[in-house]
Amino acid sequence: MAIPKILIVTTLLVLSATTTAAAATKSPTPSPSPAPAPSPAFVNLTHLFTVAGPFQTFLNLLQQTNVIQTFQNQANNTNQGITIFVPKDSSFSSLKKPSLSNLTSDQLKSLLLFHALPQYYKLSEFTNLSSSSPVTTFAGGQYQLNFTDNSGSISISSGWSNARLSSSVYSTDPVAVYQVDQVLLPVAIFGVAPPLPPPPPPAVVPEVPPAPVMGPSSHDGTSASSPKGSDTANSAPLHRLGYCMVLAASGGLMLLL
Repeated sequence: MAIPKILIVTTLLVLSATTTAAAATKSPTPSPSPAPAPSPAFVNLTHLFTVAGPFQTFLNLLQQTNVIQTFQNQANNTNQGITIFVPKDSSFSSLKKPSLSNLTSDQLKSLLLFHALPQYYKLSEFTNLSSSSPVTTFAGGQYQLNFTDNSGSISISSGWSNARLSSSVYSTDPVAVYQVDQVLLPVAIFGVAPPLPPPPPPAVVPEVPPAPVMGPSSHDGTSASSPKGSDTANSAPLHRLGYCMVLAASGGLMLLL
């Protein structure tokens, strides 16, 4: 009976040692990895320009030159995102000089790329853009814009046109679209803006002769300041005096004779 008890105790000790060794060699349970950040939502720029405002002219030009695909790829397939400045239809219709109809296809494409920055900028970041101007646009190095922040009012100068950022159409990373009140015209295409016309000359006022000053009237109704009437009145007594002197001299001669 002693031998089986020894076997049982030995077996239990072996099992206990095996369990302890297995627990010691077991790898720790890995901690769960954090969930990946959600990817930004796809933004259909064609749909956005169609429903967000009167931007049909700008959209037509983007589709005509295939620049819409360049913008779409930048918006959804890069980490930088995109910022687009879109003029209304009325801004294109009011543009008389210079005319966009004379542009080559490459110039028109550069003009449209000039309306975008290859990075997403929310509205509050335009203060920094103002201090770092000029900023290179999507069109390349010589196509630059100058930004000015005047107490929250953003002005955009292209060297030819001075536009104002009038409203935010859409601004969610990675796409920002802002409405501007003018078409942005690059100096690289149109040259230096013509000088403003000179102001009109002042109107010539015709000279009017001064009115004669009338003096006080005399007792007989004639004006005392009239030189002609005064000479006539003063000369009458002199004529009478001369006539009397001639008569006196004639009488004296007759007495002597």
